[in-house]
Amino acid sequence: MAFELPALPYDYEALVPYMSKETLEFHHDKHHKAYVDNGNKLAAEAGLSDLSVEDVVKKSFGTNAGLFNNAAQHYNHIHFWKWLKKGGGGNKLPGKLESAFASDLGGYDKFKADFIAAGTTQFGSGWAWVSVKNGKLEITKTPNGENPLVHGATPILGVDVWEHSYYIDYRNARPKYLEAFVDSLINWDYVLERYEAAAK
Repeated sequence: MAFELPALPYDYEALVPYMSKETLEFHHDKHHKAYVDNGNKLAAEAGLSDLSVEDVVKKSFGTNAGLFNNAAQHYNHIHFWKWLKKGGGGNKLPGKLESAFASDLGGYDKFKADFIAAGTTQFGSGWAWVSVKNGKLEITKTPNGENPLVHGATPILGVDVWEHSYYIDYRNARPKYLEAFVDSLINWDYVLERYEAAAK
């Protein structure tokens, strides 16, 4: 299965003022496209181009760094665009998610604090995540393109803390970007969809 760059599920100005048109153009059209193009080339060279992106990520982890970096970043971004929406964020979670966040993460306010802390303290490039592992939710952070898939978990929410995801809009104020992400951008319906799929 060749990697393909998905279209954004909204227009380039939909997330203003929290994420600018310029950021989306660079992040989606340049950075994500590069992961797709490089990933396809490296997957073909490794004889893995007929596998799903999830399988390429798992097979290349620890064995083929170049392929892993591009395939994992492609996987991460396929979902990242869907984790964003106009008028998103805030503490109005769908009921099933609200219950899970309460029981596993200590409730919305503790989730918000811990998730922002994970993203803020990830040194250099990386991601912060909410994942399902062994039937429970957990918050983690990973360097570069690494993701919970390679640690036996299923990500249901992730935030990109590579500088290209926020520097145009927030300069070096990563915590401000993370607050805007949680307060105003998260697509809770897609988080729920991922949660329900992971719980099966």
